[in-house]
Amino acid sequence: MNFWRPLPWILSAGLVAAGCEKSPPASQAAPPPSTAAALEIDPTHGHLLHAQPRLPTLKLFLGDQELSAEIASRNLEIATGMMYRTNMSEGTAMIFVFGDAASRSFYMRNCFVPLSGAYLSPAGEILQIVEMKPQDETPIPSTANNIQFVIEVPQGWFARHHLAPGVVVRTERGTLQETFFRPR
Repeated sequence: MNFWRPLPWILSAGLVAAGCEKSPPASQAAPPPSTAAALEIDPTHGHLLHAQPRLPTLKLFLGDQELSAEIASRNLEIATGMMYRTNMSEGTAMIFVFGDAASRSFYMRNCFVPLSGAYLSPAGEILQIVEMKPQDETPIPSTANNIQFVIEVPQGWFARHHLAPGVVVRTERGTLQETFFRPR
């Protein structure tokens, strides 16, 4: 038996296992392990350099309208958003979930799809709707300083469905607070 033949494999396995123990920076949650190796991150802005994989979804209810929304709740998911995607179907959305309420500002770096955005209060009330142009990096700040959620949809969706500030957004699980911040 040749003792030295399996040694490179054992050493390689040890190095790979040691590499898996690194903690992500405190400011950014780790991506799911199954996709971590395929992610290329912009070191300056903290977003992916490619479209992110489809995120988990849930149903949103806005008055009598229903959307299927991807949930962006981790720093990397929020920073990347709809970047590099080339389409967004009618009836779909992305909801950005922040841990606190504050002033928010969105822009369209590397976004090719025209979008409308809604800035929401912690109670899920739409406070402001904005129109965003593809690849326009001009920040669009919220007029309120208590924004905890943002919803992006295909441009003009809110107008087509006669939805305006004051509408309260709910999910299939209840209020936005109950859905995203319920104690476990």
